Amino acid sequence: MKAAVLKTIPGELEIEEVAIGTPGPREVLIRTVAAGLCHSDLHFIEGKYPYMTPAVLGHESAGVVEAVGSDVNYVEPGDHVITCLSVFCGHCSYCLEGRPALCSGKDVECNRGADEEPRLTIDGEPAYQFLNLSSFAEMMLVHEHAIVKIRKDMPLDRAALIGCGVLTGTGAVFRTAGVRPGETVAVVGCGGIGLAAIQGARIAGAGRIIAIDMVDSKLEIARQMGATDTVNAGETDPVMAVLEMTGGGVHYSFEAIGLKATAEQAFGMIRNGGAAVIIGMIPIGVNVEIPGVQFLFEKKMIGSNMGSNQFRTDMARLVDMYLDGRLMLDEMVSARIPLEEINEGFAAMKGGTVARSVVVFE
Repeated sequence: MKAAVLKTIPGELEIEEVAIGTPGPREVLIRTVAAGLCHSDLHFIEGKYPYMTPAVLGHESAGVVEAVGSDVNYVEPGDHVITCLSVFCGHCSYCLEGRPALCSGKDVECNRGADEEPRLTIDGEPAYQFLNLSSFAEMMLVHEHAIVKIRKDMPLDRAALIGCGVLTGTGAVFRTAGVRPGETVAVVGCGGIGLAAIQGARIAGAGRIIAIDMVDSKLEIARQMGATDTVNAGETDPVMAVLEMTGGGVHYSFEAIGLKATAEQAFGMIRNGGAAVIIGMIPIGVNVEIPGVQFLFEKKMIGSNMGSNQFRTDMARLVDMYLDGRLMLDEMVSARIPLEEINEGFAAMKGGTVARSVVVFE
């Protein structure tokens, strides 16, 4: 099969022939239909986060089940599925407490052992599977706890977005923060995850939703998604703008970029008793600094991992929200590209002009 392989870090992806195994007892073979380009992939391509090479990247995807292992009864060939990197073992303390996104047992329970044949190989040598998925490839071989079965009337190129960006952004609002009707929200960064957070805030009934970015075209999309106000951070101090607009700050801010400066800005624009939710992946080794005295005013900074999701229920609900018109996904797709143009897609992402590019395989 064709796949996009990262051989050096930092580096570019190379399209190569990769061999894929057959399903083990609890594994599922999926024909990939669509895979979104996510900033998380870019962090690894640029070396901001370490990973083993050679690796087949990609993790935001949807496809059709081709074959299942002997012990799999959740799906069958022909089922449509969305993948999720929040693979869960089902019996560690986090899973049993209803927090599967923090599962501590997946690395052992949901992967093949060192003495087993690898799922992916290049010229007979092992290739690393990225975040238990590797979806920049024509096929995926994953543990059954890495997928959710969805309705067949859901377009798979839109469903792919739910696999990471949409789940992460809406989940940060619904689950991590628990935004309530009438509360005020600011979202820093209007890429795919930020736009999803804006939509989550709209669906949750937030009274005011302030979108912040440096690209006017992305701010315009944010208004379409539900932002009531916009701030161009390239033209004005976003913290002062939000404080003035709200008379003291928002109940919740959501940082959807992954930078020290924007995380500190997100904290600076919350009201007393408010919370800044950090969604973006801040590079390893970078520390965030906030004034300690602000904790006396019960201000909080909260981390969010994949929207604190319970993806087997959350994704199905997001599919329903799209099909009944509440969740806007068509407008989030900036481009549909073949696998061979994947590096150009990431270049456009770095340029900051796109919401989401999607690799389509058929």
